[in-house]
Amino acid sequence: MTSAAVSSTPADPPAANVTLAIAGRHYAIACAEGEQGRIERLGALIAEKIASTPGAAGQGEARVLLFAALLLADELLELRASGRDHPAQGPAWPPARLAAIAERLEILADQLEQATAKA
Repeated sequence: MTSAAVSSTPADPPAANVTLAIAGRHYAIACAEGEQGRIERLGALIAEKIASTPGAAGQGEARVLLFAALLLADELLELRASGRDHPAQGPAWPPARLAAIAERLEILADQLEQATAKA
């Protein structure tokens, strides 16, 4: 009688897709199951920031998205500087969540660079 080793690998979490409409373009974004609503809200924030930016219409896609990212980052820094994101005033974002967001931003930046290179 022979025995065989069975290799067990954890299954990948189920994936979902969300399509974001930002600055007149549609972006298909993969995310974990259950994260669709959050990704849609994040996309809406970016679209809102671009729509409220004067002169965005005449700029290239990469430049507009970069400017929106800079404005959002500026708002975050203002919150941090004012102390309004302090844990005593509300829940802090867990480091794992921040790392996941940073990773997702890197992926989005890569996708943007690839789309811009093809255009």
